[in-house]
Amino acid sequence: MIDRICISINNRCNLACSYCHFHEKGKIEAAEMDVYEILNNVKKYTEKKCPEKGFKIGFVGNGECFLDWQALKSYIAYLEDAPGVRIYTITNGTVRLPEEDLAFLEEHRVNVGFSIDGYKELHDKYRCNSFDRAMENVERYRQTTGHYPTFNATVGRESLRNAEEVISFFQPFGTKVTFSRMIGKYGISLGEYRDFMDRAGKELPVRRGGLDCTMYGGLCGAGTNNYFFANGKTYYCGNCIDLPPVGDSGISLEELEKISLTFDRSCCYKEFLGCYTA
Repeated sequence: MIDRICISINNRCNLACSYCHFHEKGKIEAAEMDVYEILNNVKKYTEKKCPEKGFKIGFVGNGECFLDWQALKSYIAYLEDAPGVRIYTITNGTVRLPEEDLAFLEEHRVNVGFSIDGYKELHDKYRCNSFDRAMENVERYRQTTGHYPTFNATVGRESLRNAEEVISFFQPFGTKVTFSRMIGKYGISLGEYRDFMDRAGKELPVRRGGLDCTMYGGLCGAGTNNYFFANGKTYYCGNCIDLPPVGDSGISLEELEKISLTFDRSCCYKEFLGCYTA
């Protein structure tokens, strides 16, 4: 069954990170999307299926969600009566939310991940010199909630060459780190990424996904248990927005259950299709 989806609520970002796989695909045409319709479909689905492990919704995608905070806040509040639904979001950390909004995220048990690649020089190389602003907001988050957020760090060539420095940077925070593999033009191979994960996992609490995504250390879940919603369409995943969509964003999760892709899930679906050589 389907147990997670990602929803991209906007196409706006205040950064232009050079390795961003959305940015790399060129201009993404925005289109109207009824997010409440998607959330209602999730509610109906979870009420019927009663997933024991819960259902995960990620508000993350080809834009910076905090730039549309009021919309994001309303979606989170709309899910208050949906038992078993867990929410997470990822921010580049440069949008300064008021303390009461950070408290709102904590009260609603939203897992907030900050995109920090590691030490300042490494982070600033690809993320538009945003390290100082992002880390200031990481500290504000800690002061408001009493704990550090989780982190999402993209792993590329420089990360591999400076692995110990990257690992050492995250150690003092004592929180989970999702190391995501850089793909596309700046990509590294699955083998290189998994070697890095093995090394980091000895010293850090790293996320190791199950049937989820090879970018995050798991198996590819494309076309089986998770989907990506953006610009009024449904896609296999956020990495597949340059492939034909599965359907409109209003498609029911029961219809999505009928899709069956057969391929080696130890690799990314697009790698299976021969889209990447790294």
